[in-house]
Amino acid sequence: MGSKRGRNEKAVEIGLPADCRMAAQTALLAELLGALDAPATQIDGSAVERVDTAALQLLTLFRREALSRGCAVSWRDASGTLCEAADTLGLVKALDLPAAVPA
Repeated sequence: MGSKRGRNEKAVEIGLPADCRMAAQTALLAELLGALDAPATQIDGSAVERVDTAALQLLTLFRREALSRGCAVSWRDASGTLCEAADTLGLVKALDLPAAVPA
């Protein structure tokens, strides 16, 4: 799917929106698909205030596919809301979310 051209470019940064529910995330899907050919992707989830199961599944699938292509995926930050939702669904490890910092 696409050329290896992206491997020579710099890492992609994706900021998740405050409302990270799939119903309104066509733009996020496009960003994630575009990042699959990058050498690395850093996701900033610090702004997430609302998230649903579908969005977390999308992020999990993105991470799995990116890693299978040899792309590094890391988190700059993850909000408590994002971490709690991922924990509820048992996806913290699959997403490799950073450890939650107590308030």
